[in-house]
Amino acid sequence: MRVVIAEDLALLREGLVALLREHDIEVVAQVEDGPALLRAIAGHEPDLAIVDVRLPPSFSDEGLLAAIEARRRQPDLGILVLSQYVETAYASELIGENTAGIGYLLKERIGDVRAFLDALERVAAGGTVLDRQVVTQLLAPRGGADDGLSRLTAREREVLELMAEGRSNTAIAEALVVTPGAVEKHITNIFTKLDLPACHDDHRRVLAVLAYLRVAR
Repeated sequence: MRVVIAEDLALLREGLVALLREHDIEVVAQVEDGPALLRAIAGHEPDLAIVDVRLPPSFSDEGLLAAIEARRRQPDLGILVLSQYVETAYASELIGENTAGIGYLLKERIGDVRAFLDALERVAAGGTVLDRQVVTQLLAPRGGADDGLSRLTAREREVLELMAEGRSNTAIAEALVVTPGAVEKHITNIFTKLDLPACHDDHRRVLAVLAYLRVAR
């Protein structure tokens, strides 16, 4: 896997570079702002870009906008956006209409090295990864609206959150300490309540869930 990193904090940037190289992931460029990111992607054609939401000069959404532009120019590029805080508006903008190869994680997740590297692999392979806190906020009740989400049980919401993170049935079962059969039953109930067609392909079902979330917000 070939990766470009866009992060203005030198300490974090160097830490990411060291972490990735330690696990045989090639870092082809490391930059500090949006324009440099676009130049690096054009020059190196990486498999994945790891991008901080807030980059110079205003430290608002320059990184996010650069990531979206990078995807417009190179649709097959995987994008993993890192944020200091849960910003669902940014997550929604990043998701857009094409969720393949998109990830949005809080920076603190880097500390869980195994999970972070797994997220990189999934996004680079065309999967979708959303931070669980982001998903939780996307699933929060909205003004008492009687939609499908309000009909989900607490356990079904947990399963949906894990689905939106891109986890397989087996991984969900392990996380919740239940059987895979129980997970399959919950997923069937979720699709029924959300009026979504059930699908055996993990990636397609995540796309369906995220599509529903875009409409429901």
